[in-house]
Amino acid sequence: MRFRRNLLGSFLSFVVVVGVWQAIITFGHVAPYVAPTPLDAWRSIVENWSHLWPLTLTTVKETVFGFGAGAALGMGLGVLLSKRRFVQRVIYPILILSQAIPIIALAPPLVLVLGFGLTPKIVIVAWIVFFPVTVSVLDGLANVDRDLLMLARAYGASPWRTFLAIEVPSASSSLFSGLKIGATYAVTGAIIGELAASSGSSLAMFQHAQSAQLDAAGVYGTTLIMTAVGMGWFGLVALVEFFTTPWKRRSIARRAGRHI
Repeated sequence: MRFRRNLLGSFLSFVVVVGVWQAIITFGHVAPYVAPTPLDAWRSIVENWSHLWPLTLTTVKETVFGFGAGAALGMGLGVLLSKRRFVQRVIYPILILSQAIPIIALAPPLVLVLGFGLTPKIVIVAWIVFFPVTVSVLDGLANVDRDLLMLARAYGASPWRTFLAIEVPSASSSLFSGLKIGATYAVTGAIIGELAASSGSSLAMFQHAQSAQLDAAGVYGTTLIMTAVGMGWFGLVALVEFFTTPWKRRSIARRAGRHI
């Protein structure tokens, strides 16, 4: 029920955004070369789809590989820093320093080191994704109920079993919050990587070419595709959370039952 409500809310939000967009164009008398109507942007996507489809697929591939690498690195680092306080004191400031480097400034050096291709784009996406995941896992594990941990130890549970049965479920909300943040930023990283490391055609370069031709419909249409990729990736993470954390739905149902 909650998932369906969220889905309905997302659809209504989309309708509102499109309606406001259309209203601004209509009542603001905005010139077509400045901003197209939603229908014109959609028409541009349809007309150029044969060319946009492979470019979109490449961007999705960069996002998937980069997100996967960044999420795995973030979860691993989060667990390591949580379990080894000395490592946390040494590594955590370095992680913060790594995020102080503007990603747009990091892209050119990566291209020089890794070359023009898929690798630097994956690294850029992973660089953006891993930090929020690391912080979320670290915070989630730091806030596990200590009474439960002490009870597990009193019953002789092994550290590994305690980690899987108590710590991971307790930290899941924080983990998925970090993954959702990373999912929304992943497409941004892929586009930055395409601008810096594309030797041929890419979704970002296509948009740049449309902008140079003052094709507003093409620019906005490409932006819609990028947005759809980001929203789709966010939705996929939310879907995984829904099916892998059933205890959240049960707890919500119990709380709702108490109010009846």
